[in-house]
Amino acid sequence: MSRSSFGDVRVGIVGLGGIGHHHADRLTDLGVDLVGGMDVAPEARDRFAGTYGVRAFEDEEELYDLADAVFITTPNRFHEEYAVSALEHGLDILLEKPLAHTLESAERIVEAAERAEGFCMVGFNNRFSAPVEVIKHYQDEGRFGETSHVEANYVRRRGVPGRGSWFTTKAVSGGGALIDIGVHAIDLALHFLDFPKVVEVSGVARSEFGWREDYTYIDMWGSDSGADDFDVDDSVSAFFRTEDGHTVSLEAAWATNRPTNNEFFVRGTNAGARFDRETGELTLFESNIGGGHHLSDTDIETAGVDTHRAELGTFLQAVSEGEATSRNTIEQGLQVQRVIDGIYRSSEEGRAVRLDE
Repeated sequence: MSRSSFGDVRVGIVGLGGIGHHHADRLTDLGVDLVGGMDVAPEARDRFAGTYGVRAFEDEEELYDLADAVFITTPNRFHEEYAVSALEHGLDILLEKPLAHTLESAERIVEAAERAEGFCMVGFNNRFSAPVEVIKHYQDEGRFGETSHVEANYVRRRGVPGRGSWFTTKAVSGGGALIDIGVHAIDLALHFLDFPKVVEVSGVARSEFGWREDYTYIDMWGSDSGADDFDVDDSVSAFFRTEDGHTVSLEAAWATNRPTNNEFFVRGTNAGARFDRETGELTLFESNIGGGHHLSDTDIETAGVDTHRAELGTFLQAVSEGEATSRNTIEQGLQVQRVIDGIYRSSEEGRAVRLDE
């Protein structure tokens, strides 16, 4: 993708931590006009300005005046503040997952988007992986028949992100493993089912490892400030049912005493698939009676894809064309948020909860 593919789109980034730099690297590679960044932390502003040779602001309004679109990569609690102000400024936004730290906050972002001239795309980059695209292609061709169940796993044996950081502080993050990585698994599961209406959720969110002084790990994303400020879940098991009777089973964990697992199973009436989100391995499972009853498995090799780069390309193309993208919509992000909220409520109340009441 060249810069000419995106016209003269001017992009700013709000939230200049690791994921902000991650997106800035890809924007630079694509030749996009990165006009600046914004962060409340002076050291983050200095680092960003020095790395990318652009201005970094303390006030988001100064950045918004320079940009056509912004990426919002702040901690979850601040998504609403910056997304609403960007939408009111007439900008298009790519908002990193999850939509917000609470369902109520997510709903307010959606309300702002409905009033705005610009659009909001939610950062579910895993949808752009090659195996996911292949599965969706075959689903659209009818090869799977009716997809009835998805088994979604996003499990780390040890992978609590920096204890004591905002990730492990509920007031800022809104939750732990479920809202951080389980959100991706829920989104992919609903994506394979074409985002049906989820009517019932049952789940248990656990906190078994991150708060312990003897939490054992080989390495940790971010620094370990200890267990004192850990007040979120580190694993979740859940099951939810859709209005048309389709189902999803979910396992997500930052830490658990089992092997890492990134497998997704998509079950249809005519075919099924297994893919590994981490390795990209993809297998189709089919059967036939032609020539005699038989089962057939097909391993499919796909090209590697930088999913964030592909996601950015889709967003920037939509901005340059002046049309909201139909991928990763804010309405879909709200559906994912409702499921997350339902799982947390189910865990707290010790029962299945209805989402359609």
